[in-house]
Amino acid sequence: MKLQAMTLHIAASLMLTTSAFGHGNDNHAVKAGVKGDGHSHEHGDAIGTAGDAKRVNRTVEVSMADSMRFSPASLTVKQGETIRFLVKNAGQLKHEMVLGTEKELKEHYELMKKFPEMEHDDPQMVTVAPGKVGEIVWRFTKAGKVDFACLQPGHYDAGMKGAVTVSRTKWVTGRAQGAHKN
Repeated sequence: MKLQAMTLHIAASLMLTTSAFGHGNDNHAVKAGVKGDGHSHEHGDAIGTAGDAKRVNRTVEVSMADSMRFSPASLTVKQGETIRFLVKNAGQLKHEMVLGTEKELKEHYELMKKFPEMEHDDPQMVTVAPGKVGEIVWRFTKAGKVDFACLQPGHYDAGMKGAVTVSRTKWVTGRAQGAHKN
């Protein structure tokens, strides 16, 4: 009974919020499940799109530590590249890597502070237990900056964030010129 009431409370909170990630057409689904409640966000093209694991241009290893830092905390990719992020939790605490705009990350972080056991089922984020490795495959479709952060309560405020700079490329028949496959 308590789980149903909590699920209804979370659903109502999400509906009253102008969306946890600030998108107009998002599908915000709340699902009762193991270890808490989850939510899902369908990103527009603001930061890119879920990548095809069969079309990865390169792999980038990212380490997360209890010092509340990512390593590397910044990187540059080319517009049109699909990156496989291998995200290792080198700490003793649960960490996550979430890609988004700064506004989206801040809004989502406020939700995470209210519902710290919320689970994610989105292609632009991964939660990783201590000593484990997770993966994000993401295609960066627009030039500019894409932020990333750990949204576990307290981690974002402690500075656990970074940025991906997406450099503009010339497009040749739907494919980024200069994009390479490793």
